[in-house]
Amino acid sequence: MFEHTSRYYNLETAQYTTADGRKVAYKRRRFLPEGQAMPLLQEVVVVEGDRLDLITHNTLGDTEQFWQVCDANNTLNPTELTAEIGETIRIPMPQI
Repeated sequence: MFEHTSRYYNLETAQYTTADGRKVAYKRRRFLPEGQAMPLLQEVVVVEGDRLDLITHNTLGDTEQFWQVCDANNTLNPTELTAEIGETIRIPMPQI
């Protein structure tokens, strides 16, 4: 259902049966990890022009892994991470 690099890959697949008997597969809810508990790869200080996709590419080697950086910084909103110049962003060890 999801690629191995997806944040949803390891979630259990469940099944719901509708009133008319159709079966609908879905992934169970994903709970966010405690960011401070995630193993740290490095920290990055935001500079002018930084974008999370570029930071993720440079540190984790894959722009689509931005969600791991969001998890490590306890945020659901990726734009928050680069909004303030001089802020420090936690980059976690890759979780895949």
